[in-house]
Amino acid sequence: MTATSHSTRVHPPASGATAAPARSRSIVIAPYLLAIVFAAVYATLSLARLHRLATRSWDLAIFEQAIRGYADLGMPIVDVKGPGFNLLGDHFSPLLVVFAPFYRLFPGPETLLIGQALLVGFSVAVVTRLAIRHLGNAAGIAVGVAYGLSWGIQSAINFDFHEVCLAVPLLALAGEAYLAGRWHRVAVWAGLLLLVKEDMGLTVAALGVAIVLTGARRWGIGLLAAGAGGFALTVFVVVPAVNPDGSYAYWSRLGSGGGGGPLLERLTSMPEQLLTPGTKVETLLLTLAITALIAVWSPFLLLAVPTLAWRFLGDNEYYWGTDWHYSLTLMPILFVALVDGVVRARASRWSWLRAYARFVPAIALVVALALCLQFPFRDLIRPETYDESPRADVADAVLALVSPGATVETDIGLMAQLATDRQVYWIGNANAGVAPEYVLIDTAVGWSPVPRNAARFAEQRHPDVSYRTIYDFGGYLLARLID
Repeated sequence: MTATSHSTRVHPPASGATAAPARSRSIVIAPYLLAIVFAAVYATLSLARLHRLATRSWDLAIFEQAIRGYADLGMPIVDVKGPGFNLLGDHFSPLLVVFAPFYRLFPGPETLLIGQALLVGFSVAVVTRLAIRHLGNAAGIAVGVAYGLSWGIQSAINFDFHEVCLAVPLLALAGEAYLAGRWHRVAVWAGLLLLVKEDMGLTVAALGVAIVLTGARRWGIGLLAAGAGGFALTVFVVVPAVNPDGSYAYWSRLGSGGGGGPLLERLTSMPEQLLTPGTKVETLLLTLAITALIAVWSPFLLLAVPTLAWRFLGDNEYYWGTDWHYSLTLMPILFVALVDGVVRARASRWSWLRAYARFVPAIALVVALALCLQFPFRDLIRPETYDESPRADVADAVLALVSPGATVETDIGLMAQLATDRQVYWIGNANAGVAPEYVLIDTAVGWSPVPRNAARFAEQRHPDVSYRTIYDFGGYLLARLID
């Protein structure tokens, strides 16, 4: 089936939609205005968290070190993961290099957070314009706003930074091309997805299956092969070749433990694993609820299956819920499937489904607004969100004592602030062969037991050298290497 015939059969102009040439200027620019507004909101939420010294994990520092490596025209070396560790041995994410020119001009964690906000904001423009094109003006804008407010985006933005933000506009663009039947464009965006993270290969393979189901078998089979091949190449060859242990570390998250037995047991009990504990069911229901369930009518929803499968089969309980960044890539998939589902429902032989499809955009918007009461956007109206951390002055004082360019071993407390111009190691690793010039402890980040003497703690970790405590105030302990 040709691209043109597919587009005509599967995606006819929506009832009441206005043809593109007749659209007013305001409707043409509306998607981009929404993108600017949402990007500003995302950046505000992220930067406010950084301003409060409320970084949630080590990921922001990890990606800052990797991008700094690219910005210095080198490899993405991430000492936070281990001395001299190449991030390509953990995840295959070479597309992070696009941040390098901006980081070189504006070094600091703020560059990553603003860049992420702009990427996700741009995806709002893509989803809105494709929704307007296929559903009409009012319905399309409603879908765009619902997407921008979606809980998966909120949770991800509230979690500092992650490489998957690069996948969000690519998935939206691939969905736009899919709805238009422009398979060569789908292939371009899918190819770039393979450079975001190794598991995106499975998503691309699922995209191939969706295209096969629409009738474009040759394109679909090609993308299915490319996605599966890309996944296999990165997971079995590229990442192990760079990883110091010669393996792909995340197999263990599926319970394989490096062997076949436990994984086989999990596969045979897959239905139970996918539905227990109840957190997984709640996440699945919430995932479909934001599309008013209409996404199930679209083959594009298949793209969500690989991500949900590895999350629900994983041992890490953080994978199962709605927090963190794990649902970010699902959001453009779901809303492209929503648009496709509405178009298909409008052409259904069932009158009840045709009638229901008329209300789906409004329902999706109402659900998105209601969920804002439970997800991070609720913090935007709280004055304390914008307050400076009560420890800000103390943090500035201790940071000033750590010389630029120095080696420092620390916890996640001030790791992101240190990573910009120091060589940072995580205090939770052995860091063999490294005697850092400084050891910094933030006693407020969950230590048990809490270290009482920075120098003594540092010497226990590095018994061949001596340290002296140079700062002990406000919950920060800093020891410096004695020459």
